[in-house]
Amino acid sequence: MTHMHIFGPGYTAGRLAEALRRRGWRVTATRRTADAGDSALEDHAAVEAALASATHILSSVPPADEGDPVLRRHGAAIARAPASWCGYLSSTGVYGDAGGAWVDEQAPIGGGRRSARTEADRDWSALRPDVRVFRLPGIYGPGRSALDRVRAGTAHRIALPGQIFSRIHVDDIVTGVLAAIERGPAGVYNLADDAPASQNAVIEAACGLLGVAPPPLLALDAAGLSPAARAFYAENRRVANGKARRLLGWRPAYPDYRAGLRALSAMSSPNSVSAPPAAASQVQR
Repeated sequence: MTHMHIFGPGYTAGRLAEALRRRGWRVTATRRTADAGDSALEDHAAVEAALASATHILSSVPPADEGDPVLRRHGAAIARAPASWCGYLSSTGVYGDAGGAWVDEQAPIGGGRRSARTEADRDWSALRPDVRVFRLPGIYGPGRSALDRVRAGTAHRIALPGQIFSRIHVDDIVTGVLAAIERGPAGVYNLADDAPASQNAVIEAACGLLGVAPPPLLALDAAGLSPAARAFYAENRRVANGKARRLLGWRPAYPDYRAGLRALSAMSSPNSVSAPPAAASQVQR
């Protein structure tokens, strides 16, 4: 039986786990603390037992100030595990600020604000010859989108002309990882939609779908943002997804934020029925 062991089965990796279980896979998981039958990061015996039978390994655990907690505790065990496939969910933040230019997997990394993420990205890439590193931009999906921020009154529009970023619907990450399991060589892959856009454009589209007025346009200093949110606006880039298209045959089901928000809006309407995450039907063969 194919067996995926996941470190950090959160928002994104949890949806991947659901898709794999629907395909008949066995899925086990390790969390920071044990929960619902999953092992904890500190439980070395349980983790090593799971790794001994896993055919596939994936980590979505972000690094901390002291480094990647999965690699720090279990890197040696992962490196020698008999699995034939290994993956890591990284971030396009490793590219830093590109001044709005396009970046692909050949672009230099390490010049941005996420030095710990860059180090983890490099360490996972070097851990095993079968590692696939997925660099992800802003992730949105059910319960985590501009629609939810507008409803909650926490959405902002910031006066920063030319500020551009990329994003990806969570279900398109799932189909990208599934495609990398089925085909394509090891290496680094950007998974992003086809239409980088400003944060303001995304918020305005969400407001249009909800039939409400957009929030006021504010100067960055007047918006009262947290340091992390403010740092987001310090970087400006467009993320190219051509490698995943060419080598994995992957195409995003939601090629731009408009398509993604429309689908999420339809899901939340009173007469809608929630659909499971997109799976193999979105993988182009």
